Amino acid sequence: MKLKLNNKKKVQNAWAMYDWANSVYSLVITSTIFPVYYNSVTKGVDGSDRVSFFGWEVVNTVLYSYSISFSFFIIALISPLLSGMADASGRKLAFMKFFAYLGSISCVGLFFFDGSNLEFGILCSVMASVGYAGSIVFYNAYLPEIASESEYDFLSARGFALGYIGSVILLVFNLLTIQFPDLFGFPEGSFAPRFSFLITGLWWAGFSQIPFRFLPKNPYKKSIHRGLLLKGYQEISAVFKLVRAMPMMNRFLASFFFYSMGVQTVMYLAASFGDKELGLPGDQLILTVLIIQFVAIGGSYLFAFLSAKFGNKISLMMMVLIWIGICGAAYYVYTVYEFYALAFVVGMVMGGIQSLSRSTYSKLIPEDTTEHASFFSFYDVTEKMAIVIGTFTYGAIEQWTGSMRNSAVSLGIFFLVGLGFLVLVTIPKKALSTKVS
Repeated sequence: MKLKLNNKKKVQNAWAMYDWANSVYSLVITSTIFPVYYNSVTKGVDGSDRVSFFGWEVVNTVLYSYSISFSFFIIALISPLLSGMADASGRKLAFMKFFAYLGSISCVGLFFFDGSNLEFGILCSVMASVGYAGSIVFYNAYLPEIASESEYDFLSARGFALGYIGSVILLVFNLLTIQFPDLFGFPEGSFAPRFSFLITGLWWAGFSQIPFRFLPKNPYKKSIHRGLLLKGYQEISAVFKLVRAMPMMNRFLASFFFYSMGVQTVMYLAASFGDKELGLPGDQLILTVLIIQFVAIGGSYLFAFLSAKFGNKISLMMMVLIWIGICGAAYYVYTVYEFYALAFVVGMVMGGIQSLSRSTYSKLIPEDTTEHASFFSFYDVTEKMAIVIGTFTYGAIEQWTGSMRNSAVSLGIFFLVGLGFLVLVTIPKKALSTKVS
């Protein structure tokens, strides 16, 4: 069910700006500065990579992998019920705000993490991850409400592109403070990287005010004052029955589940791979991520155009095949230039597969429904559980075999299974993308 929006373009641009606001978390905290900083402050003076976490002796990178898995497991458990409550009460924007502020405040908390308080640092990183993942559920649910079907692919790509641009701008600023702390009046040592966590939280909360101001607050005029928890459960149960009766949506979610295990794990742990397996210094690792971000901007639009020409299914299959090749190639990467080349290819398909997956799912949602948050909760739970299993498997294989290379190759299996399910998906012809004028 489409909304009649006043100043539709302004609403769509404001929606896309939430990607600009929250993507700095993905880049600074999960992909670049925090993993490098975390590895540095948790490494013993004797070079040991083992840490004590509430008395549990574990490899530092394995603990980080497990903490990511745990954070997404939390949101996978609670987001369906919260989505049902949001749809029943018309409070989707309020839930989105709560998680956005939880995540941004947790990023600020990381400013006080210095390695001696490992438990506090892990707690903040987990809460930041929960905030990020939780807000995305309600953010994505706005897409089918504020755009026509022909606009899904390109509006989704616009959001991801803005996210990549904004996060690169902040990352470059943070890198300047780390490389040249004297220019900013910062003391030597860990202050500059910790400051980057602080400003990431402030950026996230600050730019979120744009979508918070313009997105519809209660577009379907729903109201419920008592029994919200029960109503939320009833809402999500009803949507679950609908999803079970939709074979194409089930097949797409199965495919999305498996290839997301690979995509998300690469995003979260690529920097750790370069650090541990190749011994790359922090500046080269961050340059690698910058390459991925810049290329991903073009990749988002490239595959939106390809979907307009060949359809979403063919475009997604092309990207999954490329991802399979990436997993195999990672095993044989030993030099920094090989790592850069692989990063270029990753960037090309990373933005495309994320943006096109979101818009493809939007096309499979019934047009006459108002329960968009509930429908998207299944999409997001699928993605979160994929992250849980993917990162956990990656960490477990490293722990068992002693090499991240084996972990990287194993991700190819997930992509293969995802491709198998994708072959079985048929997207209705009416849902094929058309270019936005």
